[in-house]
Amino acid sequence: MKPSLSTKQLQLLDTAESLFSQKGFDGTSVRDIAEAAGINTAMISYYFGSKEKLMEEIFERKSLNIKEKVANLLKDDSLNPLEKMYSLVDMYIEGILSRKTFHRILLCEQIINQNPSIITMLDKMKTKNSEYINDLIRLGQRKGLFKKNIDIPMMTNTLIGTVSHTLVNLDFYKTYHHMEGLKDEEFERVVKKRLSVHIKNIYKAILTHES
Repeated sequence: MKPSLSTKQLQLLDTAESLFSQKGFDGTSVRDIAEAAGINTAMISYYFGSKEKLMEEIFERKSLNIKEKVANLLKDDSLNPLEKMYSLVDMYIEGILSRKTFHRILLCEQIINQNPSIITMLDKMKTKNSEYINDLIRLGQRKGLFKKNIDIPMMTNTLIGTVSHTLVNLDFYKTYHHMEGLKDEEFERVVKKRLSVHIKNIYKAILTHES
């Protein structure tokens, strides 16, 4: 079992994540991270080995409990397959909007597409996301509730892409719907609810035999 991270390591990861979101991975040096964290640059090598390994740890930390939650969803006999899919939708909406800094890094690095190691990490994350959706879809298909020949990557794109695009356009969304008077917490609740309803409606139309 992997040992728990120390307080200093967690602080270092938070600092690196913040800088990566502001300056990009390639635009952030080890020295930048060390100075912002108030440590010697040698400590980054001691704790993580390299800037790339530090980024890998950020990825792992952010996606640590998704697999466990999906496993619990699959075993939950109180929910039918569509309800389980809806729970997964809400899980991802909450995960992305509660980790805005991390997901801005992901979006930026995919657009830049300059670092093979990060692209490899992103591809692994996308594969895992598709596998989670695939497991739930196969369950629904075995029960005769879902259609056959579902395009799993497109289902993933619909979920992750819609939430991610909303994330980078929150200010526009607020202005467009004249919600400037809402406090941040209330505005985020509204956005989460609307995203949830929108994506679930799409998923229901794609997955089920209902017209």
